[in-house]
Amino acid sequence: MTQPCNYSVLVVDDHQMTRLGLKALSQASGRLSLEWLEAGNLGDALNIFSQRPDIALVLLDLNLPDSKGLQGLRRFIAEYPRAQVAVFSGTEDEFVVRQAFALGAVGFVPKSASGDATLRLVESLLGCPSTASDKRPSPEGLPDTPSRGPGPSHAAPARTLAPDLRARTAMLNATQLKVLELVLAGMSNQEIAIECGLALGTVKNTVSSVMLALDVHSRSHLISVF
Repeated sequence: MTQPCNYSVLVVDDHQMTRLGLKALSQASGRLSLEWLEAGNLGDALNIFSQRPDIALVLLDLNLPDSKGLQGLRRFIAEYPRAQVAVFSGTEDEFVVRQAFALGAVGFVPKSASGDATLRLVESLLGCPSTASDKRPSPEGLPDTPSRGPGPSHAAPARTLAPDLRARTAMLNATQLKVLELVLAGMSNQEIAIECGLALGTVKNTVSSVMLALDVHSRSHLISVF
């Protein structure tokens, strides 16, 4: 029998089938009754949230038509600091996941997880009654870890960055973080300049400042510590 759980969930993904699939999966499971809202881009998501502050959880994809990478998460949290936003993404890159948590994400829901595991992660993040006695499921290699502020736990990578490195990374500004993400993705300075709309000299200076802030001595050393 479907159990009551009076929460609304906003799914932000540019693939309609993904959004509809989550909704259908939830309805077919018969475990909980949730209100599912949909947005295909960040702008629409922000507009919906402004009209529905009662939304309990936002599942935010990182690859949207109007937002790439962690910029969407930064903007959502900046505009709505009290929003409970979980990353919903096909990437499981450790740095991206950890930076998402550092920026304020309450959880990480990988698209590679099974349908049942995805639902249970969502229900756990919502703190729904029917999952209170369940062991919170995590995709293989992604154990539970405390979430931002009070509330349920979420999946996080098994490996941990050294505390000093994690603290140094958290002090980087938005441009430095974006450039660092792209360096770790294997992009050259020229490619980063094109991707970010920055001058090549600015990118070189930013990479240097990141290396100095993280106390690494080369690009390969920078990649290796993550």
